[in-house]
Amino acid sequence: MTSPRILIVDDEDDLRELLEITLVKMGLDVDSAPDLAVARDCLARTEYALVLTDMRLPDGLGIELVQEISAQYKNTPVAVITAFGSADNAVVALKAGAFDYLSKPVGLEQLRVMVRSALRISQAGAADKTQEKSAGTTALRLMGQSDAMQALRAQITRLARSMAPVAISGESGSGKELAARDIHAQSARNDKPFVAVNCGAIPETLMEAEFFGYRKGAFTGAVDDRDGFFQAANGGTLLLDEVADLPLAMQVKLLRAIQERRVRKVGATAEEPVDVRIISATHQNLDECVGKGTFRQDLYYRLNVIELNLPPLRERLDDIGLLANVILTRLGGGQPAALTPAALEALRSYHFPGNVRELENILERALAFANDGLIEVGDLALKAQVPSSVQTLAATEQAAIQQDLAEVEAKEVVAPASDLPGSLPDHLDDVEREIIRRALAKTKFNRTQAAELLGISFRQLRYRMQRLDINAPE
Repeated sequence: MTSPRILIVDDEDDLRELLEITLVKMGLDVDSAPDLAVARDCLARTEYALVLTDMRLPDGLGIELVQEISAQYKNTPVAVITAFGSADNAVVALKAGAFDYLSKPVGLEQLRVMVRSALRISQAGAADKTQEKSAGTTALRLMGQSDAMQALRAQITRLARSMAPVAISGESGSGKELAARDIHAQSARNDKPFVAVNCGAIPETLMEAEFFGYRKGAFTGAVDDRDGFFQAANGGTLLLDEVADLPLAMQVKLLRAIQERRVRKVGATAEEPVDVRIISATHQNLDECVGKGTFRQDLYYRLNVIELNLPPLRERLDDIGLLANVILTRLGGGQPAALTPAALEALRSYHFPGNVRELENILERALAFANDGLIEVGDLALKAQVPSSVQTLAATEQAAIQQDLAEVEAKEVVAPASDLPGSLPDHLDDVEREIIRRALAKTKFNRTQAAELLGISFRQLRYRMQRLDINAPE
């Protein structure tokens, strides 16, 4: 069996020789190139399991090679070597398509870990049919046939081939953790742990110990050595859910762990290497958090190398039928359950502020009230909502009504004594009655929507309708 072949591109003879010796000892075949021209010639003649390139070369920049390999040799992972402290260069390279990066001086253990990860990716890419079959299975975590979901799954497949940090954004209930699990499951790390951490659920005093672990006796109650989240996810993927909730002090320590790929347990004197891919998720706007000073800018750039935005359920209502069938099959426990056509149409007309999580709750509740597993519209108990068409007109209509009131008040102020109404309360009742009727006519007598237009509560509108003897049309 032929050994995997690695291409090293670097103009420093000593470093190139050190890398060659290390990789040969790992049982790999190695080619070397001192500049971009020789590297391009090697790539044209040979298929490589990994390309490792310096960022600065005599005839150009390593980023150029990264872009060319990403475009022309899609199954070949490429990693970059950056100068110490050049974090910005590493981020740029990852965004350009680099699989990973190493910082000078190159740590040989870190090099070996990275090469093993790259070889797993190359082996997965060589088995195309197996990979496609696997991708088709794991993609079912994020279900849907809408254009938005098909594009999202294609993006996840591409992201799975990289080590670059991914920042997943989306509303609560839109499936951010499922997307992270899909990225992990389709990656070369799928046989290693996936660890999900809710950053907002950990007390601040325990965060360092929970993330990095601790030594026996480090603090009261530390009766044994214990690994943290980073050690638990070693070789795999660590999901930092609701990362915007991290306190600033912990953000500093997290940044160092991500940059150095080493962590120090509480109470320990030495750091230990960790090989973890970081995925972060939040429903907040991290860019705005940076502007407000609640999130560090340097950590933001480290985590937000690649952004993955999940569409809310209201933007892919065509997927409601498929999602509902899958959820009902799971909830039914072997008993058949289904939606009537009217119930399905009601769901497709609903706004879903809670996204897929809300859909699951609605169906679980409806199934408890349904007769013989057949869910009617009434079983759904959907919350009253203002349709989008009415919402867009609400501000305009409310402004018009307020203007009418202002005009009436102005006329009453300037009206001569001979034009004053005989009874002021009756006159004001007539004005109020007319405005309420107009609002009801505009919303086809939907009192909830009419109350929204008038800027009052549903209870206030119902009371005023009773007092002014306003009834529904026959």
